[in-house]
Amino acid sequence: MKKELFESLVEVIATLRGENGCPWDREQTHTSLKSTLIEETYETVEAIDSGDPQKLKEELGDLLLNVMLQAQIAAENQDFDIYDMIDTLTEKLIRRHPHVFGDVDVDNAEEVVKNWEAIKSQEAGYEDRKSVLDGIPNALPALLRGQKIQKRAARVGFDWDDIADVVAKVDEELLEVKESLQKNDSDAVEMEIGDLLFAVVNLCRFVDLQAEETLRKSNRKFIARFKRMETELEKQGKTISEQTLAELDEIWEDVKKDES
Repeated sequence: MKKELFESLVEVIATLRGENGCPWDREQTHTSLKSTLIEETYETVEAIDSGDPQKLKEELGDLLLNVMLQAQIAAENQDFDIYDMIDTLTEKLIRRHPHVFGDVDVDNAEEVVKNWEAIKSQEAGYEDRKSVLDGIPNALPALLRGQKIQKRAARVGFDWDDIADVVAKVDEELLEVKESLQKNDSDAVEMEIGDLLFAVVNLCRFVDLQAEETLRKSNRKFIARFKRMETELEKQGKTISEQTLAELDEIWEDVKKDES
């Protein structure tokens, strides 16, 4: 029954792309679907954050739809089909997990990652990766990409030994931002703020936090507090644009106190 559900989905996707299918689906290409794929990925992440299984089920389905459409387009171009893709994935998973499907012994997750990278470096398509930092996608969100860059560098020993050094680096970069602001040099300000962000990402990595997720949580917290501030002003018959910054700060602090 489960296999029949998958076969049915394959047929539905093929029909949507077929001669009498949906005009929108038929117009899509690998390239045109890129933005949709990214959007659905973020909506899936949001569904995970919501803790709602039904919402997650729906968003994972939308994400799968994008994968299926990409595979169908490839099949029409006679490049590969969904079954080729599944076969490639299955073979890769078995090859990169010799500690599960072979006779390699590992003691922890860190050794698993090292083996994974070593095996990957020997595979076809990775021959041009000469640097430890090659292969990190440019399209990743900047915080996430920065953290992956730092992880790669750390694997070969280019890393701080103590968290105090990491914090000191953040302090150093903040001081350089202040100095560039005093010079009123916009290019220098941009560069120094970028260095500060990179140092903060490194601090997140050092304390086992995901910088992207950490900022997302702060974004959500700010939005929630701001909305409560708007609600409080509405109760008083006021609008936010009519308030002075001092008045808004006072309400903001009240909102923060209510949280505790």
